[in-house]
Amino acid sequence: MSEKLISRRGAFSLLGLAAALALPTTVLTTSDAEAQAQPSPAAPAPAAAAPTAPTTPSMTRGQARRAGRHERREARRTGRHERREARRNAREMRREARRGKNIYMKSNTPKQQ
Repeated sequence: MSEKLISRRGAFSLLGLAAALALPTTVLTTSDAEAQAQPSPAAPAPAAAAPTAPTTPSMTRGQARRAGRHERREARRTGRHERREARRNAREMRREARRGKNIYMKSNTPKQQ
């Protein structure tokens, strides 16, 4: 007789098939009213108050580090935004000067005839 090894994929598919066929019949036969009346086992019971852990020095340091990172990130974003706006404004001024709408970058020397 030859022994045939089963692959991992085949074993998992057999396991899934067995699990699908092993569903309890009560789940399939309950009415809608009964299903709505029963509390869901996945829904957690509402807690009166969540217990809070005491604040330790390491937690305080961690919160301070996170706050510092947040402030630095906001400062970088603000700086980028301001530099971007400055570049846009300077670009617009140069364009207007080329079009003759502004005296920016124009020479003060009189024109020769």
